[in-house]
Amino acid sequence: MVFMPGDFAAAYYLDEFVRNEIADYCRGRWIALEGGAMGSRVFLRYRRDGSPLSVNSPQDILDLLKHFGGLHPRSIYGSINIYKNLLGKSSLEDPSNIAYTSPIWDIDGELNEWKGVIEAARIIIDDLERLGIVKSVFIKWSGEGAHIHVHEKCFSNEALQKYNPLDIAYSLVDLVLDRCREKILDVISRFKSVKVENTIDLKRVFTAPLSLHRRRKLCCVCFKPDEIDSFELEWANPESFKHNRDWRIYEEAEGDSAALEAIRVIGGYRGWSGMGEATVKTVISAPTAQKPEEKETEMEVVREGKIGRFQVMGLLQAARYYLLTGDLERAKSFGLNRAIFYAWAKKRGKEVAPKKLVKGRDNVYAKVSLGRAELIRIGDEAAFMTKDGWFTIGDEVQRPEDYDRQIARPIESVVRYEKAWQTAIEYLKCFSKETLLDQQRFFKEAYEPIRDKFLELVLNPKKLKRDLTGWL
Repeated sequence: MVFMPGDFAAAYYLDEFVRNEIADYCRGRWIALEGGAMGSRVFLRYRRDGSPLSVNSPQDILDLLKHFGGLHPRSIYGSINIYKNLLGKSSLEDPSNIAYTSPIWDIDGELNEWKGVIEAARIIIDDLERLGIVKSVFIKWSGEGAHIHVHEKCFSNEALQKYNPLDIAYSLVDLVLDRCREKILDVISRFKSVKVENTIDLKRVFTAPLSLHRRRKLCCVCFKPDEIDSFELEWANPESFKHNRDWRIYEEAEGDSAALEAIRVIGGYRGWSGMGEATVKTVISAPTAQKPEEKETEMEVVREGKIGRFQVMGLLQAARYYLLTGDLERAKSFGLNRAIFYAWAKKRGKEVAPKKLVKGRDNVYAKVSLGRAELIRIGDEAAFMTKDGWFTIGDEVQRPEDYDRQIARPIESVVRYEKAWQTAIEYLKCFSKETLLDQQRFFKEAYEPIRDKFLELVLNPKKLKRDLTGWL
C-alpha cells in the first residue's frame, strides 16, 4: 500500500473542494510541505527569502505546489498555533503573537491495528465529554493514526487573555492523558503498536484536513465523535474519501472550565524557557526492553525530555536558601522568585549584578523596609518580600504552592522530585558557604556547569562525586 510521490499528488490537489478544506484550516497557521525526489525526504517551512510558509486562499496552495514542484511536495501540515501575523521568523517565537492554539492528542499505530487507534481515540473523546467539551471536538484520521482535536476557538477571550493559548493546549492534552492512562494502557495491552502522546510544542505541525499522507495512498479525513463507531479505513481513500466539513463547529467558552482545571493541575507549557520543544513529552506506549538492572524503574507511561533550565534554577535556588536558613517553605518561595527573575533578565539581555542597597555580605540574612514590602538579602543577592513572608516580583507573589506547580511538578513528571531535591542538597553541600552567599559565584560555579546536566546527576547518584570532581 506504500505510494511514492508522483503525478497523482499534483492531480489530487487540483480538486477545488480539497484545496478549500486545506486553506480554511491552514489560514493563520505556519504551514509545512513534505515531499521528496530520488528517494529523499524534504520538509519545507520557509520561502527562499526566509519568511514562513502560509496560505490564505485555495489558490495559494496551487502557487506553493508549483513553486516547489521540483521537490514533488505531497503532504501539507498546519501549525498548532494560529498567529496574529506571520511577518517573519521572529513572529513565530513571540508568545504574544499566538492568537489560538489547537489542543491535539497524537495517536499512532500500525495500519493493521487501526481499530486500537480508534479505541484509544474513543477513550479521549469520552473524557473530554466528562470535562464538558463536546461540540468542539473532531477527529482526523491522518493515514497511520488519529489526531483528536479540540477546536481552538472553544476557549473564551477572557480565558485566552488570562493564559497563553499554548499553555492551555499543552495542559489540557496532558491532563486528559493523566486521567485516561489506565484505560489507554489496557488498549495498548491488546494493540502493541498503539502509542498516545502529548507532542504539543511551540513549532509543532499536524496534517491538514484532506492532505495526502506522506507515503501511503491515503488522505487525512475529518469526522465528528458521533461517527467514530462507524469509521472504516476506506474513508481515507483519496479517490473516494468520506470527510465531514463540521470540523469547523465549536461552542465558545465550552472549554473554559477544562482549561482552568488543566492549568491548575499541569501548570502550563514546559518549553517557554527554551522557546522551542517542550522539555517534557508525555508518551503512553508499550514498555520498551530494558536491561535487567533497570527493571525496577520500568514505566508504562514515559515522560520523555529533560528538566528545563527554569526548573533547575528554581530547584537549586530553593536548596541554596534552605541550606543557608533551614526554612523549607520560604525556600520554595525564594527558588521560584529567583527562577522568574533570571528568566526575565535573560529574555531582556540584562546583566545580573548584586544589589547595592545593603552593603556587605557577611550575614546570611538581612532586610530593609521599603513601604509595603521589604528588601531581603541572602548574602549579596536581594529580593523583595511581602509583609506575610513570601517573595514577590512586582505584584506577583511566589508562594510555596506556586513553586510546587511551576518547579516541583514539572520535575516530578520527569523524575521523582524528592530524589531531585536530595541531589540538589548534596550537590550544593560541595560548595563553600562563601560561594552560596555570592550571587555571581553561585550562578557561575554552581548553576551554569549543570544547568543542562542536572538530570544526569539525579539518575546516576553513584557517579555524583566523580562527576562533581570533573565539573568543579
